[in-house]
Amino acid sequence: MPAWLPLLLGFMTAIGPLSTDMYLPAFPAIEAGFGVPPGSAELTLATWFVGLSAGQLVQGTLGDRLGRRRPLLVGLWIYVLGSVGCAMSTSIEMLAVCRCIAAFGGSASMVLPRAVVRDMADGHEAARLMSRLMLVMGAAPILAPSLGGLMLGFGGWRPIFWFGAGYAVISSLLVWRLLPETLEPSRRLKLGPTQLLARYLQILREPSFLAHTAMGCAAMFLTFAYVGGAAGVFVGLYGLSPSAFAILFGVNAAGFILFSQFNPPLLLRLGPVRLVRIATLALLAATLLLALLAWSGLAPWWMLVPCIAVAMSFAAFVMPNAAVGALSRHAMQAGSASALMGTLQFGVAGTSGFLLSHFADGTARPMAALMLLGAIGTVVAERRRPGA
Repeated sequence: MPAWLPLLLGFMTAIGPLSTDMYLPAFPAIEAGFGVPPGSAELTLATWFVGLSAGQLVQGTLGDRLGRRRPLLVGLWIYVLGSVGCAMSTSIEMLAVCRCIAAFGGSASMVLPRAVVRDMADGHEAARLMSRLMLVMGAAPILAPSLGGLMLGFGGWRPIFWFGAGYAVISSLLVWRLLPETLEPSRRLKLGPTQLLARYLQILREPSFLAHTAMGCAAMFLTFAYVGGAAGVFVGLYGLSPSAFAILFGVNAAGFILFSQFNPPLLLRLGPVRLVRIATLALLAATLLLALLAWSGLAPWWMLVPCIAVAMSFAAFVMPNAAVGALSRHAMQAGSASALMGTLQFGVAGTSGFLLSHFADGTARPMAALMLLGAIGTVVAERRRPGA
């Protein structure tokens, strides 16, 4: 694998976190611009997750049938059109629909790079490459809120979506010029709807895939409970400025990046079973303390930050190893397995936005409770892994 290829794959995969995190500081501005009640902008985050969930199934299937390059290029241009629609939206409902369209196309940039990695590596080498993807992709949450806040200050919230469209155009040009096709025609799967359904059911029945995917789902739920609730807690409840919130968000993302780079050497030292078990227990301890602080109602914002930082850092051990474990036995159908895993993960993660909106009470309790629920899920799923 060329040394630059993980950088290219990470650059494309970053479309997901960029699209999620960049506009978080703009939620109040979006609601004020459309004259809708507080909390309404979370609908656009929920529809984004719906589009990701549905899109990954389609993109993964096309990736196994047509190769990796063509579906990736088409998906990127659907994302461009959806982002342009977001920038030109005239209502919160139109914005939500366009976000769903953008997510449907952008899902290709999330599911197919994982399939490319599986095409070219397995085991520890695949974990190393996944960690390198995390390094590049992890820069997005650090930069995204700051970029979003900067554009919000100078041009309102609409330039955020114009930026996303431009980013996808550049990504498509890089794919067209640089990305090799990693799935040769002899390995492509041309399945009808019935065969495709049977293939997905076969993947779902495989115990290792199911346990590792469940673990990834729980970790993703925890992560996006934080992503969806952080602005309301730290800006709305504690009164942090958008710039201070961006710094805080970046610090937590930095922990995710740093720990993801410790993943390959620790895998060799501790083994995947022991490493992931330690990580899930650390997640549980951090989120339990966070929930206790949130329920007390007396903790200042700076007491919540270390708990969140620890949770995000140890999630960096859970997510890449869950992905490698889920795909390890599906080399001949990596696109379909990656798509099914991504659909389940983002479908579960998407429920966090609905739950946050439903249980919002002006405190940190809903965010903390949902993060704790996700941590409990990682522990339960980890214990269900074959060989654990």
